[in-house]
This record gives sequence, structure tokens and C-alpha cells, in this order.
Amino acid sequence: MPLGAARLTREFLSGDPFSGKSLTALETHVANLLKTKMPAKLQNHNADHFVATSKTFRTLARIANHWYGDRIGYLEANALVGIIPRLSDMTSAERAKLPGVSVTRAEQILSGAIVAQAAMEKLSIAELEICPWALREGVILKWLDWNER
Repeated sequence: MPLGAARLTREFLSGDPFSGKSLTALETHVANLLKTKMPAKLQNHNADHFVATSKTFRTLARIANHWYGDRIGYLEANALVGIIPRLSDMTSAERAKLPGVSVTRAEQILSGAIVAQAAMEKLSIAELEICPWALREGVILKWLDWNER
């Protein structure tokens, strides 16, 4: 699904802080995409432990810890409910001052939060554990494992 934070920010968000109209358009787009494109087998899971691997999730978890004292290394869905309106009221320069948010990431962290919240809600996920590694590291480990054989 085309839900990358950079792409969604470019395509939907305008203003600084972002306009309410552009935020509503983004939220509607994300909800519709998840509703129509998410495989049923993902929605009908019985998993009880969820892990996120992206820098966006890692950054959101740091913000949740900073603002709400949430556990380090975890992101709770309830925290996102509070994070999204606070981020949406901030300018890009203000977001860039948050822990773990670079100037580049300051533009797109709100889009990432909106996708994270919508996906967690759709999948009934209350909490994610944050993995410090991402897809790139997984590919490298797989390649190293393959070369040892």
C-alpha cells in the first residue's frame, strides 16, 4: 500500500502548520486505502504481540515517551490519539525540536503518525514494540546468513 510518510506529505499536506482541510483529506485517504486494500487475513488475526521497524515508529515512540512518559521502546495507540493533534498544531520548525525529529523528518512525522494510528485502529493493536532495526538490516542479515551456507 502506498502509505509512505514522505509521499503522503507531498501529496496531501499544505501550510505550516498544516491546514485542517489538508489534514482531513489525508486522514480520509488513509482510512479509505486501509479499508479497501488491507487483506482480510491481516484484519482477522489472533496475534498478541506486534513489532514496528521503521524510523517513523521509533520517532513516534520517542515523542510519546517525552510527552507522556510512555515506556521506552513501545508505542501505545492511546498516545497517538494525543500526539496527532499536538503535532498538527505545530510548525515544521517546532516539530524539528522534538526528540528524534530531524528537519527532514519534521515535515513528514505527522503523516506517519496518522498512518500509524489508522493502521493500529484498523488492526485492533493497542501497543507496538519498537525494533531498532529496519528492513535494510533484515536484508543484510539474510544475505550474511545466505553467504555462510
